Amino acid sequence: MTDAERKLWGKIRKDNVKGKRFYRQKILGNYIVDFYCASAKLVIELDGGQHYKKDGKEKDSIRDAYLASEGIKVIRFSDLDVLKNLDGVLQRIYENIK
Repeated sequence: MTDAERKLWGKIRKDNVKGKRFYRQKILGNYIVDFYCASAKLVIELDGGQHYKKDGKEKDSIRDAYLASEGIKVIRFSDLDVLKNLDGVLQRIYENIK
């Protein structure tokens, strides 16, 4: 795990978000997502620099469209967001839990 993934995982594991269980490195279709909450149908992706280049954006767009077609919402954060503003990231996750 990256430092950002480790930091976020420490906060969302063990049913710490509204009693919801998150899994890490979960396979969904042909993709592996960073974090997934099945009961909320929510994926959390942490993006490093490669995700902000043209090729990375295109791949993410295709993947997000597939997940949306399965009824799964994807929220994305940069690694820097997690490392510098973890409270804000957690607040947005809480807002997206159904």
